[in-house]
Amino acid sequence: MNGNGTGEGTGTLEGAVVAVAGAAGPAGRATLLRLAEAGATVVGCDAHPERLAEAVDAARYAHGGATVTGETVDLLDLDATRDWAKRTEAEFGRVDGLVHLVGGWRGSPSFQETALSDWDALEKLLIRTVQSTSLAFQEALERSDRGRFLLISAAGASKPTAGNAAYSAAKAAAEAWTLALGDAFRKAGGEAGPRTASAILVVKALVNDAMRAERPNAKFAGFTDVTELAEAIAGVWDRPAPEVNGRRLWLTPQP
Repeated sequence: MNGNGTGEGTGTLEGAVVAVAGAAGPAGRATLLRLAEAGATVVGCDAHPERLAEAVDAARYAHGGATVTGETVDLLDLDATRDWAKRTEAEFGRVDGLVHLVGGWRGSPSFQETALSDWDALEKLLIRTVQSTSLAFQEALERSDRGRFLLISAAGASKPTAGNAAYSAAKAAAEAWTLALGDAFRKAGGEAGPRTASAILVVKALVNDAMRAERPNAKFAGFTDVTELAEAIAGVWDRPAPEVNGRRLWLTPQP
C-alpha cells in the first residue's frame, strides 16, 4: 500500500525491473513514482547525480518498500551503458524495460538562423543516448517475457517547423532507430510474433507543475502533463507486445 492507502503492485508491472534513462527531470520523477507505485523495481540513471538522488528518494518515500535506485551513467559511452545494463540484470535477475527520457531542446528564430552547434548538442542528447541504451539493453529485454523499450518523442519529428530543424531532425532519427529495434524484436519473435516491444510515445510537448507556477497565465495548449505521460508509459505493459511493437503511440493529435 502507498501513503494514501490505495493499492499498488497488482498489475503487469508487479515484479518487473525497469530502467529509466534521464530519470532526474520532471518526466523522470513522475515515471519513477508511477512505476514504483505499480510494483516495479526501478533503476534510474541521469547525468545530474544530486537531482537523481532527489528523484529516487521521492519515489522511495511515496511508495514505502519500493526498490528504486539511481546512478550516474555516461550514456554517450556505449561500453559504460552496456556495463549498466549488465549490472542491472545481474543484481535484479532480469530487465523488463528501458524508458528513454533523456531530453533537450534548442531552436532558432528562423531556418536560416539555425546554428549547427545545436545539432551537435542534440545529436548527442537525443540520438546517441538512444543508440547506446538500445544496443546495451536489447539482449536483456529479449530475455524478458514482457520487455519494452520506450522512446518519448515529439510531434515535430513528423511535422518539423523552420525554427526547429535540428531538434525535429534529431527526434526523427531517434524514432527511426527505435523502429529499427522494433524490427529486430519482430524478427526475433519469428512466426509467434514479438515477445518484446519497441515503441514511441509522441507528445506535442510536456508540462509540469513548476512550469505552470512560473507562467500562471500560459495555457500550454496541447501539452501533456508529465503525470499523464507516466501513466501512458506504465500502460504500455498492459498491451500485448505485437500490438505496440514498432508503433508510434500518439498522446497528442497526429499531424
